Amino acid sequence: MEVKRIADLGPDERDALFERDAGVDAVRSDVRDIVGRVREEGDVALREFSREFDGVEVGNVDVTDLAERAYDDIDEGMREAIETAADNVREFHERQVPEDWRADFSGRELGRRFRPLERVGVYVPGGAAAYPSSALMGVIPAKVAGVEYVAVATPPADEINPVTLAAIHAAGADVVYAAGGAQAISALAYGTETVNAVQKVVGPGNKWVTAAKAEVRGDVEIDFLAGPSEILVVADETATPRFVAADLLAQAEHDPEASVVAVTDDEETAEAVAEAVEAGVDDRERSGVISEALDNDASGILLARSMPEAVLFAEEYAAEHLSIQARDDEELLDRITNAGSVFLGPYTPVAAGDYASGTNHVLPTNGGAKLYGGLSVDTFVRSTTVQRLDEPGLNALSGTITTLAEAEGLEAHAESVRVRLDETDGGDGADGGDDADDE
Repeated sequence: MEVKRIADLGPDERDALFERDAGVDAVRSDVRDIVGRVREEGDVALREFSREFDGVEVGNVDVTDLAERAYDDIDEGMREAIETAADNVREFHERQVPEDWRADFSGRELGRRFRPLERVGVYVPGGAAAYPSSALMGVIPAKVAGVEYVAVATPPADEINPVTLAAIHAAGADVVYAAGGAQAISALAYGTETVNAVQKVVGPGNKWVTAAKAEVRGDVEIDFLAGPSEILVVADETATPRFVAADLLAQAEHDPEASVVAVTDDEETAEAVAEAVEAGVDDRERSGVISEALDNDASGILLARSMPEAVLFAEEYAAEHLSIQARDDEELLDRITNAGSVFLGPYTPVAAGDYASGTNHVLPTNGGAKLYGGLSVDTFVRSTTVQRLDEPGLNALSGTITTLAEAEGLEAHAESVRVRLDETDGGDGADGGDDADDE
């Protein structure tokens, strides 16, 4: 990887780093057609697209029984790893469950209550690589939130990866569908003869999945539009170049369009990281994918003039995964707002969060961290405000309510207050309310 100075980046180079579309816009038209056909034709279209895109003849779209059997059949060591990861993810997300509350605000009893969605769909990628971890990250927070019905869609295959199926079962999914890509998102959103429609669709996927989520948004809710994996490592001269390189290589193996970037204020560190990355590519099983990711315009090693410049770059980049490998990592973290998930110190690889530390790895990409956070229990709950006023409480507010209502030309709003006070005060309620406000 070539080392470039941030100060020397041209407009095109900056655009490649900060506008990481990853080809989603290019497939929107085709995805619109796929979504429409599944919506109209149901299972027939699902099976046809499985033949066309996955090369698989799908018999039963519902493969819940396969997931149950896979859990029993997989190697005991693999089952233990899944359960350990699941326990950690569950423990972390249980800390996020919001509690209902009510409080007194000068005579006004106000509060919030939280209730889960009833039906949620989780997309678990398949295809070139299996992602059992994504099953845990999508299903477990929904179940912790109290969602009664969680459906999982994962791409069909002559033999769907048994570890993925086992993880889906361990996570607590209620039903599993053999459906992938844009067609799976459409099926979850609108339903088919076999697939039950849901209220919200979540989970990572390729550009076809992302474009489909954009297409159905509005008819159903989604989590967010997430593209290929990305990492930004902020490092100083105390960083171990091999550790930085290892994290870059790990995220690069996800996808040829992954974005992997390191920024440092130390030239010697920058060069050492570049050398370690190049030395490590050929040793990896997915070296071809890694090489493509490293060569794309959204990846690189950048040299900042100072650590404050590196921090400014990190804020603008708004990485999905932000690794801080520096002496003053906590101080740097305090200066950074925009990041999906943060990994502090030399012994916190991004892979820990990807699999087993307990945090969620379904995170915003392409600068989305400037606007929202990653998947959590909050994703699956709705809040409702609750209020109760007694007569004195309404009386105290009456002048404010009626004045503002009449200013907006909504006379019936004002009257809805007056009629209550007239009922109890013999017709003098509104004036009494004004006096109360004046006091």
